[in-house]
Parts: sequence; structure tokens; C-alpha cells
Amino acid sequence: MRVTRPMLALTGAVAALALAGCGSGGADEDQVPPTATGSLEHLAAEAKCEPDMQTDADTIRQALCRKGDEKYVLATFATDRGQREWLNTAKGYGGYYLVGRKWVAVGEERTVTALRSALGGTMEEGSEHMNPGGSHNQGGHHG
Repeated sequence: MRVTRPMLALTGAVAALALAGCGSGGADEDQVPPTATGSLEHLAAEAKCEPDMQTDADTIRQALCRKGDEKYVLATFATDRGQREWLNTAKGYGGYYLVGRKWVAVGEERTVTALRSALGGTMEEGSEHMNPGGSHNQGGHHG
């Protein structure tokens, strides 16, 4: 299956909008492990998630993960450039992103913050006009 940029942008937008408002408790940010690497299945196992595959293409693999009431999208990319292009497009739709080398977890802020204790990575936030009350609006910084 060939995935085009508009398809990736749409996927990112759907993920960000579908996951808005879903999540649960936070995590202690002082205990961030080294950033995880590996396949989507390996990352999902580290996060204790049973991945529900949504996209399985050469350039991107994407799954929906659920753990209790929490849900998020976990995506892996074939290249660093593909990941950055996807992030640049998806972040225009708001949302919260946990970013590692060739992978991204997208979900509600508390959910991806909690994932950071298992996967490491860097927190990034989408567009401030799509995240009312987000850290952009309060002058905060993640990561």
C-alpha cells in the first residue's frame, strides 16, 4: 500500500481529534528512561499495549493502543524525514506527542506523559489554537 502525504496528514488529524479528552493520570517526569527503539510491536510491548493495527505500509505503521480508559496512537516510520514531515503536518491539528527515533505516540496530554515513563522520548505539543488551555497558552514547555 502506498501512503501519500495527504493520507498521512488525514491520519494524524483523525488521531489528534479522536483522542482529545481521553486519558488518565500523569507520571513522574523525573524518572524518564532512555528513549526506546524498535518495531511497533516492540514499542507496544514496552508500553504494555495490545496494538490494534490501523495502517501497515512501507513508510508508516500505525496502531491504536488502549490501556484501561486510556487510548493513544502509536506510529513508527521508515525514515526520520518521514516522521518529521508527519509530525509537522499533524501538529497543526493540536494534540500531544511523545517523540522517539522513528516513532511517535499521540494522545491526550496525561496519557502520553504517562507513556514517557516506559518509552522515554521527548514531549511535543500541537498548535496552540487547537489545544485550548495547553502549555502554549500558559507559557509552559515540555521535554
